[in-house]
Amino acid sequence: MTTRLTVAQALVRFLSAQYTERDGVRRRLISATWGIFGHGNVAGIGQALVEYADEMPYLQGRNEQAMVHAAVGYARQSGRLSTHAVTTSIGPGATNLVTGAALATINHLPVLLLPGDIFAGRPADPVLQQLEVPYAGDVSVNDSLRPVSRYFDRVTRPEALIPAALQAVRVLTDPVETGAVTLALPQDVQAEAYDWPEDFFAERTWAVRRPGADPAELAEAVRTIRAAERPLLIAGGGVHHSRAEGALAEFAEATGIPVASTQAGKGSLRYDHPQDVGGIGHTGTATAAELARTADLVIGVGTRYTDFTTASGTLFADPGVRFLNLNIAAYDGHKLAGSPLIADARSGLAELTEALALHAHRVPEAYVTRYTEEKARWERRVDTAYEAADPAGRPTQPQVLGALDALVDETDVIINAAGSMPGDLHKLWRARSSDQYHLEYGYSCMGYEIPAAIGVKLAAPDRPVWALVGDGTYLMMPTEIVTAVQEGVAIKVLLVQNHGYASIGGLSEATGAERFGTAYRYREGDGTFSGAPLPVDLAANAESLGMRVLRARTVGDLRSALAEARAADTPTCVYVETETPDTVSGAPEAQAWWDVPVAETATRPSAIKARELYERHVSTRRRHL
Repeated sequence: MTTRLTVAQALVRFLSAQYTERDGVRRRLISATWGIFGHGNVAGIGQALVEYADEMPYLQGRNEQAMVHAAVGYARQSGRLSTHAVTTSIGPGATNLVTGAALATINHLPVLLLPGDIFAGRPADPVLQQLEVPYAGDVSVNDSLRPVSRYFDRVTRPEALIPAALQAVRVLTDPVETGAVTLALPQDVQAEAYDWPEDFFAERTWAVRRPGADPAELAEAVRTIRAAERPLLIAGGGVHHSRAEGALAEFAEATGIPVASTQAGKGSLRYDHPQDVGGIGHTGTATAAELARTADLVIGVGTRYTDFTTASGTLFADPGVRFLNLNIAAYDGHKLAGSPLIADARSGLAELTEALALHAHRVPEAYVTRYTEEKARWERRVDTAYEAADPAGRPTQPQVLGALDALVDETDVIINAAGSMPGDLHKLWRARSSDQYHLEYGYSCMGYEIPAAIGVKLAAPDRPVWALVGDGTYLMMPTEIVTAVQEGVAIKVLLVQNHGYASIGGLSEATGAERFGTAYRYREGDGTFSGAPLPVDLAANAESLGMRVLRARTVGDLRSALAEARAADTPTCVYVETETPDTVSGAPEAQAWWDVPVAETATRPSAIKARELYERHVSTRRRHL
């Protein structure tokens, strides 16, 4: 039996019938399609979405990159078991996908990209928006998506859709391989008809695997843990992807091993869990940093060991430190010359807990006392950073976070990605649930927060969802406010105005570049941007896009506005201007180094001093072999 449909119609029908299943929970893989239409997809995918509107919901975006961010937010909140597709026209619509695709792939989050492409039949050459490549007639701008996609195919004939679509879904549902998947669709092929086998449209359920550990690797891991006196576990994003938080808690409670977390792994344990010692690395807590410097064993669970986590190779200082890496991806399991334990995080942790229980293994009580006392000292530092002595004064950024921290409960989701807030949040935020802390720090992409909040809210409609946005990030991509208003997606935007790129400004100062080009101020006669702050009214901009805005001028105003926004059932923005970081102290300083190379030769004193400090830090770096 066959059915005659266009390629686009067949693809939409196929995607509507794909499901995932893990732990007995079955979900639709592609629950909706985002789209902005142009001549590359309007008559193909666009027509198919109209034809099958009852089977495939459509979401209207304003920016192609933002649509990918929204899909990624939805996928993360859905435990990678469900995601969205994104369709664009050819040319700039397609190339605007690249940043979002890189973010998805780096963070191992599934999203299906369906960019239109130039004519496969080449009836005219070139066509509008076509990039001509003299040395290769089969190259289009969509090839820019190859390096940032986990799977890429160009469907140049109707029948080629069948293997391409099946491979695309295989990658999307593979916990090791998943990321951005691109099916480039020439606009003439999208509209071409073909006689499709009915079996192509049958419901398929793709099992999301939970592989256990190899017995030999497991036995070696148990021996390694039992031999350690000062072990530290680092929880990465893989703990959340696996929904391994419960297994991690059982492991930590049984062994007494403290748990630090990366940006992606924060919330793996509640902040008040006895074994939780907070963020690790450059933006982490003093407690975790000290434990890392003296650890004789580091157990990485679902982490990629980025430079922020390892303090650019300077954090794990014990001469005999060893690494044990529990990871579903062998590529990450062998990092830092560690002993690999290749398994799903939940399966692997459960197996470790059971095996160690046979030996009644637990760390020395003196070690537990040490990290417990250090954690209590850090919590007092958090209280100090959050505290606002004058409710009538303008808040610092940590005090903004403190006001929000005092309001939320375990149902709230906090989304952030770039600027100075990720550092403050990693150090200070008290995560109350496993999915409250939603930091995109694999790519740290400005503009992620607002569209991602829409995606999260679509996945969790009954939960308060906050996008924490600085002025620099807001100016990058406020466009999806319009989408939230149109769809009635009641996200809350906490918009913090500090007149520039605060994070890079601090980094610039530390590296001898004197905050050059980081302030949003008028240019003075000497050529520097050191004049008065620009008269930019971001609150008015948000209002003009249809969002309700609450302005907070003081700490007291902020507390009231946040409470009002949390109770709102429409998209609502709280706007607050903070004290600038160069005049008012904020969060505790970095507890570990991060390598940003400093000019080796310079005449300005600030750069010379910064280079001297840089060389001292570099001298402590080591390669773990």
